[in-house]
Amino acid sequence: MATIILGSQWGDEGKGKLSDILCQKAQICARAAGGHNAGHSVVANGISYDFHLLPSGLINPNCENLIGSGVVFNAEAFFKELAALEEKGLKHVRSKILVSDRAHVNLTLHARVDGLEERELAGSKIGTTGRGIGPSYANKAARHGIRVHEIFDQEHFETKLRKLADGYKKRFGDLLEYDVEEEIARFREYRKLLPEYVVDSVNFMEQAQQSGRDILIEGANALMLDIDYGTYPFVTSSNTGLGGIFTGLALNPIKIKEIIGVAKAYTTRVGEGPFKTEDLGEDGERLQQIGREWGVSTGRKRRCGWLDLVVLKYSKSINHYTAWNLTKLDILDTFPVIKVAVAYKDPKTGEELSYFPSDLNYLDTLEVVWKEFEGWMSPTTAVKTFDDLPKQAQAYVKFIEEFTGAPVKWIGTGPARDDMIYL
Repeated sequence: MATIILGSQWGDEGKGKLSDILCQKAQICARAAGGHNAGHSVVANGISYDFHLLPSGLINPNCENLIGSGVVFNAEAFFKELAALEEKGLKHVRSKILVSDRAHVNLTLHARVDGLEERELAGSKIGTTGRGIGPSYANKAARHGIRVHEIFDQEHFETKLRKLADGYKKRFGDLLEYDVEEEIARFREYRKLLPEYVVDSVNFMEQAQQSGRDILIEGANALMLDIDYGTYPFVTSSNTGLGGIFTGLALNPIKIKEIIGVAKAYTTRVGEGPFKTEDLGEDGERLQQIGREWGVSTGRKRRCGWLDLVVLKYSKSINHYTAWNLTKLDILDTFPVIKVAVAYKDPKTGEELSYFPSDLNYLDTLEVVWKEFEGWMSPTTAVKTFDDLPKQAQAYVKFIEEFTGAPVKWIGTGPARDDMIYL
C-alpha cells in the first residue's frame, strides 16, 4: 500500500521531515514529478541533509528509492547529490537509488534557456529557480525531449541534442551562451556511470504493488504550483498534485493507504505570483527571520504571511487529503495575535468567496476576511503531546481541522526529527 505526502501551499512546507520519519518503515520511497528544483531539508541524528532531485528516503539504509517517470532528471545534480550524502556518512546511497528509463533528461541547455526566457518576460517574469525545469517539460510536451533510455544510444542521443541546441540557437542567437560539445562530452562519461541506476519503473512499481511492499511517495513543490490547479502562470511546469503522482509513477489508485497534506502553520511563497495573506510589515519579517525562511535549492528569501485557509480548503478539494501534517507551529510562539484567512471578499458586491478563483486579475481585487486568534506567547519547541500545547495553540489546530474537514495527525514543533506531535 502507498502513503502519499503532498505540499498543500506554495512549497517549502517541510515535507521532508515527515517523509524521513515515515521512510524509516517504508520499503520504497519514490518521487513522481519535478526535478532538482525541489528542496527538502531533513535533520537526523544531529546532521542536516539537503535533498533536491533525490528522495529523502535515502537516509534509511533499508529503503529503496525511485526517481519516477514524471521527474525531469539532471545527471550532474544526481551524482553531485549522491556524493554530498556520502560525505555526510550515508555510504549506502548508491545501492538504494533507481531512475526510471522513461524520465526526461534535464540538460545544462535547459538551464541556459530558462534564464533567457525569464529575461524575455522582464516585469512579468515567473520567478523560476533557473534550473531549466520549464524548458525540460516544454520539450517533453512538444515531443522532442530526450528520455533517460535514449542516453545509452550515443549516436541517437547526440543527434537529438545537437538538433535541440540548434533550434534554441536560432531563437536566441548569441544570447545563448552554451557549448553543445561540452554537454555531449559530459554525457559520454554519464553513459558509463548510469546503467546500474536505470530501471523500467513500470515493471518495478507493478511488482512492488503486487507484492504488497510499503511505498512512500514524496511530493515535490506543492498544489498551488501545479501547472493546472496552481496560480497559473506563476507555477512550476509539472502536475504537483495527486494526479501527477499517478501518472508519474504508474501507481494503482486503489492501493492508497493515506494522502497527507503538509501545511505550514503560516504561509510562505518563493518567486512571483499572488499571495493574498502576505505580510509586508513587521510580522512578515519576523516570520521570515524566526522561521529561517530561505530556500534550500536557491537560497532565495521566502515571502511570508499568515495562514490562508481558503488555499488549504481549495488544495484539499483537489488532493483529497485524509490527514494534515501541520509544520512549524513553534514559529508562532512569540506572536500575541495570530491571523488566518477564512474567506475573500469582493469589495464591489460585498460577496464573500469561500473558494480560490482561477482568474488572478479578479483575485487581486478581492479583500481578505480575517479571523484572529489569541497567541499563546510561550515556547512549544520540542513539545511531544497535544495536551502539553498551550490551550490557545490547541484551539488554533482544532479550528484548522474544523474549517478544512480533515484531521491534523502530525504537528511539527521544531527542526529535529523528534520534534513532532503524533495525534
